[in-house]
Amino acid sequence: MIKRFIIALILLVIVCGGIVGFNLFRDKAIQDFFANMPVNPLTVSTVKVEPMTWTPGIEAIGTVSAASGVDLTVETTGIVKEILFKANEKVEQGQVLVRLDDAVQKADLEAAKTQEALDKQALDRAVALQKRGVGTDATLDAARASWQTSISQVAKLQAVLDQKLLKAPFSGTIGIPRIEEGQYVAPGNPVATLQDLDRLRADFTVAEQRFPELKIGQPVRYGFNGDDMPYKGAITGIDPKIDPVSRLVSVRSEIANPDGRLSPGQFLQVRVELPSEGDVIAVPQTALVSSLYGDYVYVVRPAGKTEAEPKNAETGAAVAAPAEDKPAEDKPAEEPAAEKPAAGADEGAKEGQVATQVFVTIGRRSDGRVEIVRGVQAGDEVVTAGQNRLANGSPVTVDNTIDPSSAGQPRSNAE
Repeated sequence: MIKRFIIALILLVIVCGGIVGFNLFRDKAIQDFFANMPVNPLTVSTVKVEPMTWTPGIEAIGTVSAASGVDLTVETTGIVKEILFKANEKVEQGQVLVRLDDAVQKADLEAAKTQEALDKQALDRAVALQKRGVGTDATLDAARASWQTSISQVAKLQAVLDQKLLKAPFSGTIGIPRIEEGQYVAPGNPVATLQDLDRLRADFTVAEQRFPELKIGQPVRYGFNGDDMPYKGAITGIDPKIDPVSRLVSVRSEIANPDGRLSPGQFLQVRVELPSEGDVIAVPQTALVSSLYGDYVYVVRPAGKTEAEPKNAETGAAVAAPAEDKPAEDKPAEEPAAEKPAAGADEGAKEGQVATQVFVTIGRRSDGRVEIVRGVQAGDEVVTAGQNRLANGSPVTVDNTIDPSSAGQPRSNAE
């Protein structure tokens, strides 16, 4: 019985040992296969970092209005006799737009002119009699006073008659008529809007922290979106008082509207341009990756110069890579994760380039670019597309036939 038990125990040990040995052999073979498996280089787009002229700005949203724009109305009551304009018609200053019924006023004016002529004749007779010595001074003074009164009456009735005419106060574009012929109108009833579209202005607000940076005459750009700002202007007015509720300061600027695309009432992106700064290191925003560990970019370098760990932009110390960028940590202790990327690095050496993760300190953003305060230097080749598949030390192939960062080039360079 004991002999049988010993034989069964020996067989059980042999079977279990075989199973354990097979599993260890299989795991070792799998590790060797993946460790020595060639790593295909990933295709990325890059841009070379070069010092540039940085034009900082203050971004805001503005409302367009006409430098000269009014809603026209009549000065007196009456019935509309003629409408002498059409919608969207260019009118000149002083042009008659609407004529009210003025028959009564014309008749009163003719009567006053007749009386003025009669009083003038009486004055001439009084002067002649005075010269011949048969007229008195009192008669001459009365005749002169009557004539002056008649002149004033004519001027008054002429002014009343002019009130029956609505004239353009300035040159511009007239809007849609809001009255009809035969309609009874009174002061305050809107007739049409008149806007001078050649001279526009924009009103916008700026945070009080940026108030010291504003000056009269500063250049301003406008556009329908932040990537395209074709219109130019300058600040013409700054409210000296900051709103105590919103903590914003009101600013007014002029706009050049050569193509006539802008209209009063529109919203525009506004960018107040501040003095330019030279030798600023900036990269396209598409190159920047944000994570819980901080902001970083991938720099393409020769395989022999790649670093094992990404460096902190401020201290230079090694920084743990984000979870998605870390090598597997569940490998056996005899094969550290820092050693195994050597196979990928060897493959990258054949290609000649690998991606190195570099943590950076960022500054301002403008025109699709972000300022790099620390971490990247002039001459570095930064990945702008394809970095979502990269890890520190990944071999890469550069293909710049499609560059998504080209849309974010600063206008100062393009101009």
